Amino acid sequence: MKRTLIITAFSLAISTSSVFGQTIQSQDHHAGHNHATTGTTKAREINQAGPHGGSLKQTDNLQIETIVSQGGLRMFVYDRTGHPVSVDKGRGAASVRVEGHAKRYRYDLLPDGKGALTAPVNLSQLAGRQIDVAIQLVGMKAAGRSVVSFNEVATVPASEQQLAAAAIARQKICPVSGKPLGSMGDPVTVDINGQKLYVCCAGCVGAVKSNPAKYATGRPQITVTTATQADAAAIAAQKVCPVMDEPLGGMGTPIKVMVGDKPTYLCCKGCIKKVQAEPAKYLAMVHGKQMGSGGTEESGNVVAAGTEQVREGIFKVVAADAPFIAAQKKCPVMDEPLDAMGGPYKVNAAGKAIYICCPGCAKKIAAEPNKWLAVLKSQGVEAPLIK
Repeated sequence: MKRTLIITAFSLAISTSSVFGQTIQSQDHHAGHNHATTGTTKAREINQAGPHGGSLKQTDNLQIETIVSQGGLRMFVYDRTGHPVSVDKGRGAASVRVEGHAKRYRYDLLPDGKGALTAPVNLSQLAGRQIDVAIQLVGMKAAGRSVVSFNEVATVPASEQQLAAAAIARQKICPVSGKPLGSMGDPVTVDINGQKLYVCCAGCVGAVKSNPAKYATGRPQITVTTATQADAAAIAAQKVCPVMDEPLGGMGTPIKVMVGDKPTYLCCKGCIKKVQAEPAKYLAMVHGKQMGSGGTEESGNVVAAGTEQVREGIFKVVAADAPFIAAQKKCPVMDEPLDAMGGPYKVNAAGKAIYICCPGCAKKIAAEPNKWLAVLKSQGVEAPLIK
């Protein structure tokens, strides 16, 4: 008797956790006969949202609502009139492919006890990206013995925090001070007629509110003039042009570019367009180090180590990382955009932060940190210090 119970439990575990193939079969055994599922029913799209806000598909007898969230996939089933249909005896499989990738990942869809078939899987790293999901369901009473089959194309929704981080990365710099967002701590949000704008610190909020039209674009004013004798001390402190890495004054009187309230000196007029195109990058290069009140050198090009690890030594990024991510742009190992493979992530390379596209790149940086720091430097990127 004990042996029989063990075998039965083992068989049940297999039936509820198996990875499904191209079709799913449900079998009823009685009176010595084997009745397998017969045929496949294709579901077609309905141009309206379901009761839970998901997309709807229609078969002859059923309506199926699919909800994609960062927590996974959920399927609700209704009859033709929109009344819920029990899925307690149903099951299914979802085959997921991420845009830009050929590989598919299969997940079981099982009853969650709350009226849905659910595949709980963490999709948070795919926020904002499109996925293609091939779905097969069985055990739906109204569908008889048919396999219900359909495809769903959806975008994994982003959280409020992720949307804010993306907006900060796009804006890059404070429109008031010209400083990189994140260089003064977490950026501060200012609402301008329903539009969110980010500034580097609370001290800049008043300027935006007093003249919202001036700062509504989210970019600081950039003015270009020729340096004068009054700029001599600042030119001597900066020493070289951040664009050409040439001594200031070597090609005539330096050009003074004001980004917000921050001056940057250039060797010639030919460098102006580059600063206008990427002000955050060149501001970080010039103003990464500033003198503190005690006469000691303080680094403005500093970022926190991070607290939440995805693996040992590999950290999730936060809002304060946004300006450095924007400046680095690509993973030095793969030469791919930092968000191409679920990233960016942050690693410590000899006391400096390097951003990578995926956890797999961390080992190479850990083995040769100075090599990859040099790669970034050759691209004009100065990795921030980790505090």
